[in-house]
Amino acid sequence: MKSVANLSSLDKPKQRKTLKTASGREILLSIYDQLDYATSYQAMAEFAAERDDNAPDQIWVLQHPKVYTQGTACNLDTFIPSDIPTVKTDRGGQITYHGPGQIVIYPLLALKSHGIGVKSLVHKLEQCMIDTLADLNIKADRREDAPGVYVNEAKIGALGLRIRKGTSYHGLSLNVDMDLSPFVNIDPCGYQGLKVTNIADHMKEAPNFDQIAGTVVVKFVDSL
Repeated sequence: MKSVANLSSLDKPKQRKTLKTASGREILLSIYDQLDYATSYQAMAEFAAERDDNAPDQIWVLQHPKVYTQGTACNLDTFIPSDIPTVKTDRGGQITYHGPGQIVIYPLLALKSHGIGVKSLVHKLEQCMIDTLADLNIKADRREDAPGVYVNEAKIGALGLRIRKGTSYHGLSLNVDMDLSPFVNIDPCGYQGLKVTNIADHMKEAPNFDQIAGTVVVKFVDSL
């Protein structure tokens, strides 16, 4: 397998800076435009598997070209194939869709150093989306039976995680202003008939993608 350093697209973010948690732990933030899903997946899996104790935690913010991704519990009985590629992954959960206009955030964190477990991480990821939406005057909630964030019973934010050697990877996706039609080919996150929605569907003005992504990251880091 290639090392992360050889994955050239990941070496060239449009912005890179260091953030600090309340406890003073540093997190390297890399912001990209679009990154191929398979490349990102390989890189974050390698990071989790190969990092040493001196490697800083990282957060990647990006968009993916159109792609369906399958979790480890994926059931494809109702999947309608199309020309959109499908990638099998090692994250938890079912099948979902990523595409332009959707914020994707991958937190690559050594959970023990932050004093949190998987359930706490899921809660923090959900909450940073809920709080960001509240800033936009959009009321959102979580559901106990289906991880993610919902507006009027329609899913607007999804989660999928994997922990390897104590480091989290995969993360969250938040629909900002994307083409939602590819979701009709799947049962989103395994739930038949589950509706999906965009931030743009609940605003009079076009949402500012970069500003929203930045707010989600700041709220998440502040929660650590």
